[in-house]
Order: sequence, then C-alpha cells, then structure tokens
Amino acid sequence: MTCFVDTSAILALLQRGSEQHDPATRTWQQLRASRAALFTTNYVVVETVALLQARCGLGEVRMFQELFAPLLDVVWVGPHLHATGLAALMAEQRRRLSLVDCISFEVIDQTRPDRVFAFDRHFAERGYCMA
Repeated sequence: MTCFVDTSAILALLQRGSEQHDPATRTWQQLRASRAALFTTNYVVVETVALLQARCGLGEVRMFQELFAPLLDVVWVGPHLHATGLAALMAEQRRRLSLVDCISFEVIDQTRPDRVFAFDRHFAERGYCMA
C-alpha cells in the first residue's frame, strides 16, 4: 500500500490538542502496522517545518525531523512540477488554496497512491481517499 502524507496529517499527529489528533494517531498506527510506503513532497516538508516552528516551537520541529521525516520518502519538486502546480493554482483562482496543495494534487494524480493521509478539506474536495 502507498500513502501520500500531507502537512495537515503531520500537524494533527504532533499537536496533541488538535481536534484531529486522535483520528490521526489511529490512522498513523494503521499505516505503520500495514507497512505502507509513505511519501510526501519537499514542499510539504518545508510547509510542515514552518508551521510547526511558528505554532509549537523547535521542539516539535525536532520531533518531526527525528521521528517522522525518516519514515517518509520525499518527492523533490523540480521546475516542471513547480510550474504545473503554479499553473493549477492560477487556474483555480482560489485565495485559500495553496501552491503546496496544488503541487501535492499533481503528485497524487501522477503516482495514484492507495490512500491520502490528510485533514485539509481541499483534498476531500478533489475526491482523494482521505485517511
């Protein structure tokens, strides 16, 4: 099984007070038990680190880096994928939709993972199988 992991899922796992923490923890345990191949993009990693640092501090960034990041295969966004994601963002004309999400959608469409581990409504709107 393959699973794309979004920033929203990582934040839910690491922020114990969040509404999605318990469902995220259960999904994470299921993914790990099934030995799912977990992957994300380097843009998701950058977004995750920035949000964790701003919201929680460097302790959570360190926890992410030491405990979670090594379990993720990272798809590196090159110029073509960046341009494709940016074009998709401009075509959507939605202020609250991010470039990181648009690039994630492109990667998901190209790789067709079995699951998408996310709590961001934009993923559900696209019809991705959310964890």
